Formats: sequence, structure tokens, C-alpha cells
Amino acid sequence: MLSRTIRLAVLSGTVATAYSLYDNDFNIDSVSIVRFGRAATTGLHVMYHYKTTLYAPSVDKSLPNYQEIRSKSHEKAAEMLLELCRSNKGVYIKIGQHIGALENLFPKEYTVTLKVLHSQAPITPLKEIYKVIKEDLKQDVDQIFSEIDPKPLGAASLAQVHKAKLRSTGENVAIKVQHSYVRGDAKIDIAIIEALVRIGSYIFPDFRFQWLVTQTKQNIPKELDFTIEAQNTETIRKMFKHLKWLKIPKIFDEYSSPRVLTLEFVDGGQINDLEYINQNKLNVKEISEKLGSLYSEMIFKNGFVHSDPHPGNLLVNKDKNGQLNLILLDHGLYATLTDNFRRTYAKLWMSILDNNHDRMKKYCTKLGVAEMYGLLVCMVAGRTWDSIQDGIVTKKLTPAEKEKFQSGIPLVLTETLYILQTVNPQILLLLKTNDLIRGIDTTLGTLSKLTSLHPMTVSCINSVYDKPLRKSSFWTGLSLHLKKQWSLLKKYLDGHTFQMILIFSTVLFLL
Repeated sequence: MLSRTIRLAVLSGTVATAYSLYDNDFNIDSVSIVRFGRAATTGLHVMYHYKTTLYAPSVDKSLPNYQEIRSKSHEKAAEMLLELCRSNKGVYIKIGQHIGALENLFPKEYTVTLKVLHSQAPITPLKEIYKVIKEDLKQDVDQIFSEIDPKPLGAASLAQVHKAKLRSTGENVAIKVQHSYVRGDAKIDIAIIEALVRIGSYIFPDFRFQWLVTQTKQNIPKELDFTIEAQNTETIRKMFKHLKWLKIPKIFDEYSSPRVLTLEFVDGGQINDLEYINQNKLNVKEISEKLGSLYSEMIFKNGFVHSDPHPGNLLVNKDKNGQLNLILLDHGLYATLTDNFRRTYAKLWMSILDNNHDRMKKYCTKLGVAEMYGLLVCMVAGRTWDSIQDGIVTKKLTPAEKEKFQSGIPLVLTETLYILQTVNPQILLLLKTNDLIRGIDTTLGTLSKLTSLHPMTVSCINSVYDKPLRKSSFWTGLSLHLKKQWSLLKKYLDGHTFQMILIFSTVLFLL
């Protein structure tokens, strides 16, 4: 099995070499065999590194300095992966960013090291950007745009964005242009990564990363087609037209294609830019509450979730009327949740908020994890088991708990990878999304204030009760309403004002 996998990996790299040279203007960095060589060399170095450090027979895990040994081992391996991502770019950076976002699932040596890829993606020369625009839009760049800022507004793993001005109307726009090398490299890169993951899992049985490969294979083709992003943009705009503070830049379809996306330019500061927030006198609590409301509705009501909410994709500003706005960018990656999963996930969250362990286990089992349900609960909530047992509604997250949580991740890494491999895959992008939003709340200083629990609690309850209420008679519906409010009353008789307001306002409505 192993030898067959190795032969397939080598064959995959070799077959694509000639085409890759031609398709990428003979750029040696885009030659498949070169990229395969880098990936294979790094993969073997990482495996050898772990085999001679953490997995060496001579390593005594009871030693007082074992934690330091483990940390240095993870750090060195993470640095090797970072260098590979920077060299091979494209899909490799995308995977590195994904791992870097999972702060509550992976050792901090990995997340801290790989997180830099969110802000340090490679920049494609302007000449190549112009070439892609002309190839896709069938016009010279200066026929469409009267000016283009040569300095990109931002660069990501698959594309970069430039500010420009439309020649026809004089409007300021943002042009998102795919890196010229990505499309040609993506398929072979994914095949190489999958082969290396299989080799790694053969050598280290606990090395379970097939879930990440599967996610990448499913998502990358969608993200490489900007027409899908344009469709997602319009879908989410219609879905949230009732939120006047949410701004979704409009798409200029006539100047867009599978590799070029022209959209309205909206000014603002990154959601975690405290200097911008303070200068413009924006309220961090309001920012956190609006972000929580948006994502609670996406997850628990609509089941259509923007799955890359890193700070570069979320801007804030204040309009002329003084209203604080959120600007949501980059609609290429969305998680689509089934109604059954959405309700099960909502019930799991309600059982966590209720501190009901029997129900936690019940809904974790429905999601595919029974024996290690406690670990899945911690992964979902981002809290230690002690805090979950005490009740996360009343126990605020402290720096000490966050440190305890982070330091415990390496101890259960094998179990975490097992869960990620066996759990309902619909939850995988939600775990990433949750961690990215917690990271924003941490920077804003709102994570410990539980500001997101209010909108999430309301959305969870609505998700749990929406189907029974739709199908019920008047009297049954009234009973369900009262049952819902009574459960809230029992749960939150600890003085939380917003829950009491919710209870009594609904009771008054029913009367």
C-alpha cells in the first residue's frame, strides 16, 4: 500500500511537469516536480524530526522538561511547514492558513507560526495581474479602468485585490484578481498533499489529516471560480437585507469572470484594528454584538455560513449618520448546513448553555462522536471542561483559563485529530469560523464579557423551536412558547438583564 502510494505520488508529479512549465511561462517555482520535491522533502524531514524527538524510544514523557521538549519539537516542525507554504504558495498557503486559524484545536506552536500567512501572502507582479484581466475580460486593462493602484490593498493565498477606477463611470472599485499560477498548480498540489498525508498516516497511525485534504478538495475548486463567489455575494445580500448596518459590496458582473471579480470599493478599518476603532470612536462592544448577531443568524437560522471571517475580510466604519457598520468581504467559501444538522448543532449548544451532560452526549453522538463527547464539547465551546461543568453562562473566560486550554491541546492532539476525522464534516468549517471570531473578540477585549452569548442563545432557541412551532396548532404553539420561556427563566435567574427582557417581552406579546 505504501509503495503504491509513493509510486502514484511520483507519477503525479512527473506527468504534470511538462504541462506545468508551459502553462506557467516556464516559471521553475510552478513546475510540478519541483513543488513535489519541496513537499516530499519537507514531509520526510517533519516525519524524521518527530520520529527522533517526540516519538523516539529514549524520550521519557515523565521528565520535568518534557513539555519544553514537546513545544520545541512542534515549533521546529511548524517552521518547516511555514517555509514550504511560502515556497509553494497557492493551495499550501490556504492549508497553512486553515491550520493557523484553529487556535482551539492545534498546538499554539503551529497556530502562532502559521497565522502569519493571513497577512504575509505572496504578491503577484502587476504585469501578471494585467495579463489575467486581459485574458479573462477580453479587453486591455486601460479600456476598462482609468487607473489602478499598483500597490495591492491585500494579498491572499489565491488572489490579490487592487483599488481602481472604472473608465465608464468614474466609480472607485476593488478588483480581485486570481494569482496566475494557482489554477494550474491546484489539482496536482492537492494530489501531492493527499499522497504525503497517506504516507504520514502509515508511518504515524495517529497522524489523521485526511479530513483536511477532503475539505481542501471540496472547497478549492469553488474558491477558484469567482462566478460562484459572485453568486454567494448576491445570496447573502438578499438574505441579510434587513440588517441595515451590514454592508456587502455590489458586484459588477460585466467586469467579472472566473478569475476576475470587480466590486464596489468600501472604505473602512479592519475589525481588529484598535487604532482605527479608537480614532473613529467606535464601540468594541457594539462591534462584537453585531458580529455575534450576524454569525448566529447565519449558523442557526439560515444554515449558510461565511467561513473565512479573518480580520482582513471584516471591516468596520461609521456612516454619516453615526451608525456603526460591518463590511463583509470575500464570499468565496461558505458552509451550507442541512436543516437536520443545524437543529442538532443548536441543541448541542443549548445543552452546553444548560450544562446538561446527558443532552451534550446525546447530540455529540448524533454528530458522530460518542465516547469522547466531552472533548468535542470543549472544541465547540472553546472552554475547558471545568468551566463547562461550572456553567459557561455564568463563568467568564479568564486569561488563566485560556492559557490552561491552550496548554492542554497538545495532550489531546491524537484524540482531537480522531474527532476531526470522524465527526459530521458539516461542523469542520464551523470550528474554524468559531476560532476566527473568538480571535477577533480576544483582540477587541470582549471575549470574556460574554457579549456573543445573547444573540447566540436567542438564535439557538429559535432554531430548536422553529420547526415544531410551524407545525403546531394555536394551543400547542402557545404551550411551546411558554415552555421555551420557562426554560430561559430557569436557566438565567442569575441576573442577566438581556435574558429577562427577552422573557418578559415575549410573555407580554403572548398575552
